[in-house]
Amino acid sequence: MGYDLYVVTDREVGRGLSPLEQVSLAVAGGADVVQLRDKEMSTSALLREARAVREVTAAAGVLFIVDDRLDVALAAGADGVHLGQDDLPVRAAREIAPPGFIVGVSVGDVAEARIGVADGADYVALSPTFSTASKADAGPGHGLATLRAIRSAVSVPVLGIGGIGPDNVADVINAGADGVAVISAVVGQEDVTAAARNMKALVAAAKSAPHLSCAREKAGDDVAF
Repeated sequence: MGYDLYVVTDREVGRGLSPLEQVSLAVAGGADVVQLRDKEMSTSALLREARAVREVTAAAGVLFIVDDRLDVALAAGADGVHLGQDDLPVRAAREIAPPGFIVGVSVGDVAEARIGVADGADYVALSPTFSTASKADAGPGHGLATLRAIRSAVSVPVLGIGGIGPDNVADVINAGADGVAVISAVVGQEDVTAAARNMKALVAAAKSAPHLSCAREKAGDDVAF
């Protein structure tokens, strides 16, 4: 199971679509991973939505990650949780989570990436890679140089998130990312399924480029997951 296209839900960006509707449309377009992200729902409402999303992703064989809330992720039977630097520490989540449960973490530099991996993170996401309006608290983009440095520093999958769309997705993959996490580039589009399909194709095209394949082999950066 890969992380090529990782789609994050967002009520504001999603043009009135519920998280479940966003997930269903993104999965139809080939999303490899979906993350349920909702800062406004009550815990009980978020759990109901998570359980509904779990049904869709389980049927499609798609990884299901819950943002921030390890309790909801476990109760809904999700595949994992995604944590920020101010959330439950990765090490604490790993102590609670069952074997095989995915713990991902947002990072802003090489030091945070190394700490995350040492504490048990299964993947790290450079957030934000570019400046983005989708997450008001994200701050300025860290850029591709930081992404390259993180790729060289850790052995787990590395994702780019923030400000990524059709025009720059190849740049992110060429910088060493194993996949891209997107919000507006998919769920903010009029045709969510077509947008997901297009982004997935662009990731695949970038990964299949001869110069990238050679560079990955030379650097020993291939990651099995």
